[in-house]
Amino acid sequence: MEKLIKEINSRLLEIVDNYQDSVVKEAIKYSLMAGGKRIRPIMMLQVINSYGIDYHDYLDAACAIEMIHTYSLIHDDLPGMDNDDLRRGKPTCHRQFDEATAILAGDGLLNEAVNVILKACYSNDLKISLLQILYQASGINGMILGQVLDMEFENKKANHQELDLIHHHKTGDLISAAMKMGALVCDYKDMLIWQEIGYKIGLAFQIQDDILDVTGNSEILGKKVGSDLQNHKSTYVSLMGIDKSQTIVNQYFKEATELLYKLNVKYELILEIMEKLKKRVK
Repeated sequence: MEKLIKEINSRLLEIVDNYQDSVVKEAIKYSLMAGGKRIRPIMMLQVINSYGIDYHDYLDAACAIEMIHTYSLIHDDLPGMDNDDLRRGKPTCHRQFDEATAILAGDGLLNEAVNVILKACYSNDLKISLLQILYQASGINGMILGQVLDMEFENKKANHQELDLIHHHKTGDLISAAMKMGALVCDYKDMLIWQEIGYKIGLAFQIQDDILDVTGNSEILGKKVGSDLQNHKSTYVSLMGIDKSQTIVNQYFKEATELLYKLNVKYELILEIMEKLKKRVK
């Protein structure tokens, strides 16, 4: 996966370097290249790989996913939302620059992700379908809804079903979209199974974040721990405790694996990602 990360990073730099010089360009580059795991674009490319298809032609679509993800992190960190000072071990965008620049950097990434796909050498039908999946997942009924619900439950207790709904949209939608976009390139008939795999992984990933917010090390995580408690957020840990939460994480990964075995693909490529996510400490 290191090779994939290098290729994604290289292409992201090429995309950003074509923008006109400005403080917003600096903020976009700062946030994009701050050292993310590139889980979402890797998932799209590895889905394509799992069908035995060369992924290189689809690097731009994968980069568009990462641009959307980074925009969401910039905006989530703002004082009006999570008000975080640290992201990936570095000052958050609004701390490194200022709040207005951070807002514009997020806006720029959201808009330019469209252009990255539109400029790619794909058929018009594929461009439209990729954009439809990506922007439904990141829009008002997707990732944005997840953030709204997350803020809504900062000062009131959420039950299990409500937490699942938050995680489904805030984290699961974009991970699921990445896998669906890969399936769209290869075999659209498999999209629903990949969508469900993505949601299972997304829920597991977010519950892991809840656990790491309690048990993690700030220096390793690259962000402040204990922020969920400080912000009075409902989490799996506050609702069920660490051990039960970890059991649920393991169950979601198990269910995702069972779904993966239903597909006629090189499933070891996806299992490799899942194994790394299971063992993550940041």
